[in-house]
Amino acid sequence: MSNKPARNDALKDRLSRYREINITVTGRKSGRTISNPVWFVLDEDKLYLLPVKGSDTQWYKNALKNPMIRIDARGAEAEFQAVPITDANRVSSVVEKFRDKYGAGDVKKYYSKFDVAVLAQMR
Repeated sequence: MSNKPARNDALKDRLSRYREINITVTGRKSGRTISNPVWFVLDEDKLYLLPVKGSDTQWYKNALKNPMIRIDARGAEAEFQAVPITDANRVSSVVEKFRDKYGAGDVKKYYSKFDVAVLAQMR
């Protein structure tokens, strides 16, 4: 019996309780692993990420080159495939989810460009 579902349950539990996670991407030039704290929205089984500087965000550029990312929610970790969302309507939908979770004021304060979002799909 695999313990993968239990690990996913622990990750989901933490995602439902926390406001920030760490994502680890592979540098597109350096090849090194780079970790960043990010905000996220868990909507049913979908995990959305919103780069703070939109398509200019470094971790986003790295994820385009190497879409395998690791997510760590305080010790519960999993690998995900980063799927870019570039359709304006879908990006707006993700931005609204972030405003609902974090408040429109904080989203406006910390995010400067809303041209892309990321769907992190569990591997």
